[in-house]
Amino acid sequence: MVQVCLNGPRGAADGTAVPLTPEAMARSAAEAVAAGATDIHVHPKTPCGQDSLSPRVVAATLEAIRALVSVPVGVTTGAWSEPDPAARVARVREWTVLPDHASVNWHESGAESVAAALIERGVGVEAGVWSGTDAAARFARSPLGPKVLRVLAEVTDTEAAETAAHRLLADLGPAHGRPVLLHGEDAGAWPVLRLAGRLGLATRVGLEDTLLLPDGQQAVSNAQLVSEGLVQYGCAQRSS
Repeated sequence: MVQVCLNGPRGAADGTAVPLTPEAMARSAAEAVAAGATDIHVHPKTPCGQDSLSPRVVAATLEAIRALVSVPVGVTTGAWSEPDPAARVARVREWTVLPDHASVNWHESGAESVAAALIERGVGVEAGVWSGTDAAARFARSPLGPKVLRVLAEVTDTEAAETAAHRLLADLGPAHGRPVLLHGEDAGAWPVLRLAGRLGLATRVGLEDTLLLPDGQQAVSNAQLVSEGLVQYGCAQRSS
């Protein structure tokens, strides 16, 4: 599986290719799916470009994307969207339109409460386990571990990213038997994607994780990143 991560916490300063409105996100999602993406991760935004868990904002984003694509669509629940854990749980319970899945960063305060609220509502949980944090150890102890949809093994190291990825996977161990999606960011995005291909793991690519193609040129769209990502991923599999 190659998931497209449409925008992340990026904003207008990151370039016009980054989709910030529901309409732009929907167009970008449709182009990425046409290029081969089979799953979508998106950060719903307020009109001023800030990540939001507001029921109105989440609904508008999901409805716009689902009008153009039929693949699963997931959203973030990152603490930067709503710093107070209780408020994040309340937001999830207020959602009027539900995503297929939502990412929960396991190192963040209140992660298990947010994950529990999502599971109660029938929303799949992507357990975000970041390198350089204690998330892997927390996840290993979590009674919710067997109930998550998958683990997002997120390599935040941009130098020696492959080494950090191997370390993170070792820390995760059996990961409660859940599927693992491995990805990196910025300078580590392409090396980690290729590693995922060699290991036969799901991965993701998109303007959230990198603004650049493997050769260093600026990416013009999520679809371009997905197309190149599938090439890199497939080549890595064939060379393993």
